Amino acid sequence: MSILTPDRVRIHTGSATQEEALQEAAGLLVAAGAVTPAYLDAMRQREQTVSTYMGNGLAIPHGTNEAKNEILASALCVVRYDGGVDWAGDPATFVIGIAGRGDEHLEILSQIAILFSDEDDVARLTVAGSAEELYGMLAEVNG
Repeated sequence: MSILTPDRVRIHTGSATQEEALQEAAGLLVAAGAVTPAYLDAMRQREQTVSTYMGNGLAIPHGTNEAKNEILASALCVVRYDGGVDWAGDPATFVIGIAGRGDEHLEILSQIAILFSDEDDVARLTVAGSAEELYGMLAEVNG
């Protein structure tokens, strides 16, 4: 099973609040059958402890370690907000929701971190004209 599928890649022209972005990310992961609805609360708890903003316009919300039993399968969702998200004071454009079974989230996180550490790659992802095009660019993290 692919951890990222085209139906879990979205582009919004407007902005969103951090809470709206968390709800969308959790909703996409729930719809994918990857997490239970309780995972949203675990994502909120994680943000209260430490922000998942990573720099370069990227936030990677995920649940707390205690919420491992809410994860049914590894999955990703990618949402680009062209109007941005105020992520606890940091400007996020990309919100990538992660659910990883066991230690799989560490491998997924490292792939994303590599992709978003290159400003040229981030610039390409930012100008992708459609969710399909964005998905194609992200396919490299799709192990």
